[in-house]
Amino acid sequence: MTPWKSLRDLIQERLDAVADRAHYERDPEGHLHRLKSVSANVDRAVQELPADVDPQLRHYLERQSYLKAIAWLDQEIVAP
Repeated sequence: MTPWKSLRDLIQERLDAVADRAHYERDPEGHLHRLKSVSANVDRAVQELPADVDPQLRHYLERQSYLKAIAWLDQEIVAP
């Protein structure tokens, strides 16, 4: 798996956790725990990016514009 694909998957997992209304309604504490866990994984992956990563991607990630980050990553994954 490429680093971009891995980062994209982590971001998608976070978005999925946020959108999981059924989990929230069934188990609010479990939902919060899951959200904190996947958010920490994204944060860790962002911190591990090289200093020279594309400034636009860094901007999206720092501002948690995850849909924009996914769109950027999708372009890199398809046409590296």
